[in-house]
Amino acid sequence: MKFYTDPLIHFNLWMKEAHEADVPEPEAMVLSTTDLSGHVTARVVLLKGMDKRGFQFFTNYQSRKGLQLAENPQAALTFLWRPMERQIRVEGKVKRLSRKESVSYFNSRPLESRINASISPQSAVIPDRTFLTGMHDGFVLDLRGKAPVCPLNWGGYVLRPETVEFWQSDPFRLHDRLRYRRKGTLWITEILAP
Repeated sequence: MKFYTDPLIHFNLWMKEAHEADVPEPEAMVLSTTDLSGHVTARVVLLKGMDKRGFQFFTNYQSRKGLQLAENPQAALTFLWRPMERQIRVEGKVKRLSRKESVSYFNSRPLESRINASISPQSAVIPDRTFLTGMHDGFVLDLRGKAPVCPLNWGGYVLRPETVEFWQSDPFRLHDRLRYRRKGTLWITEILAP
């Protein structure tokens, strides 16, 4: 494995190779967040974009992850591509994307996904599934054929990487581990023991 000038270049190369290898859902990533008391939670979300700012994903701001990110914007991402025996770990600070970016992405989603994002009180306890189907059906009637508007409590985040680690498996546990660590505008590169 070799280092590049920027971990995002390295990431894009590996993502391209994952697609070429037909890795199932290579955009799936574990997002780990924590509240102020240090309670950590993790869940799988999908990477929906990446640019020089970092890694982008979307959710309900009132969900458990949204509330934790409001309390503590430090988070971690983990990509695991078993068929290639590769893992990428990313740590950094999360910020909300602009309302314009959130609305643009929301409007690009399938209609049913937009409806369901609009009605779901994500992470809240509900009495049963019929509660959701009732909310869905009522919301669709209220729309009267119009497209749903992006809710104010829904949108995107970008995780600005501070450290990025690339892991390549070795059959005898002598794995390759390369880490990029941000220092100001530069990236420090380090080789880690397996």
